[in-house]
Amino acid sequence: MLHVPAPSPRRVLPVRRLCRAALVPLLAAAALYGAPARADEPGWTAEPAAGRTAARPYFYLAGTPGTVLEDRLALANTTDQERTVTLRGADAYNTADGAFAVRPARPAAGDGPTGAAAGAGSWISFGASATVKIPPRTRAVVPFTVTVPPASPPGDHPAAVVATEGGREVGVRVHLRVSGPTLAALTVEDVAVRGRGAAAEVAYTLVNRGNVALAPELSISARGRFGEVPGRSAHPVPVELLPGQRVELTEPWPGAPVFDHASLTLTVTAPGGARATGHASAWFVPWGIAAWTGAGLLGLGATTSVALLLVRRRRTRRDDPPALVGVPEQEPVAEHELTGAPR
Repeated sequence: MLHVPAPSPRRVLPVRRLCRAALVPLLAAAALYGAPARADEPGWTAEPAAGRTAARPYFYLAGTPGTVLEDRLALANTTDQERTVTLRGADAYNTADGAFAVRPARPAAGDGPTGAAAGAGSWISFGASATVKIPPRTRAVVPFTVTVPPASPPGDHPAAVVATEGGREVGVRVHLRVSGPTLAALTVEDVAVRGRGAAAEVAYTLVNRGNVALAPELSISARGRFGEVPGRSAHPVPVELLPGQRVELTEPWPGAPVFDHASLTLTVTAPGGARATGHASAWFVPWGIAAWTGAGLLGLGATTSVALLLVRRRRTRRDDPPALVGVPEQEPVAEHELTGAPR
């Protein structure tokens, strides 16, 4: 009888492996091209249209009062659905932590302030392109204008271009400078020292008194009753100070003394010649040690008082005359005056 051996399973495994290896890229391609975009994806972007050399992180425009400036905004739809984006200009500002923010939309024309008093956001216009429909997988470039009023003061005027769609809002910064004399000026106010030791910090307020945006630098110098105290060398402050902006900040002071009375000087400078100083003074006392020292002195004072009281009592007892015990009192004897007998 002829015996035919059964096929070995090892010959089947390579084929299965090859099938699996071929399916992996096919499934990946189907997921990449055939699957719809996720709901948490933004779906569209807004940014300045690329310049002649490279992409721009924000708009920068400059002109004299009465001129009309032009630029372009790029909108990109990365989904398979049409997007309808609404565009507008807005006033811009920086938050206390330096973040860029835009103000809400102003009332319609005739219902609120206009011109220079309304802020630079009202100078921006998209005309008939205020509402843009972007086809799927399409990039649209939208022009806009900035009309600088004739009476606009010189200096920096922060603004933004805002794109809105489906509850999502994106703001793109517009650095707008009106030609004319510029003034870089600031003040330092409300300087105070908080905390002690390594946790000490200096609180202060910066106010931009000029008409240009400032990138300030700060330094701290201090002197105590026992000589110089370590301060802080000049370093950038993590905030852009816009014209007219007031911001409250704190600065760590790890070199604060442990036990001393220090007089502190805070100096702030910025490009353009801006310089301001603020002063503060504070006592630095290690209250834990002071509490134990006070308790010790109080105990020593109490002990000394008790000792003095005991010494006084002992001295009083020694100075008193001894009392006679058991001896009856005698009546006083009358004294007689001796005179000579008559002769």
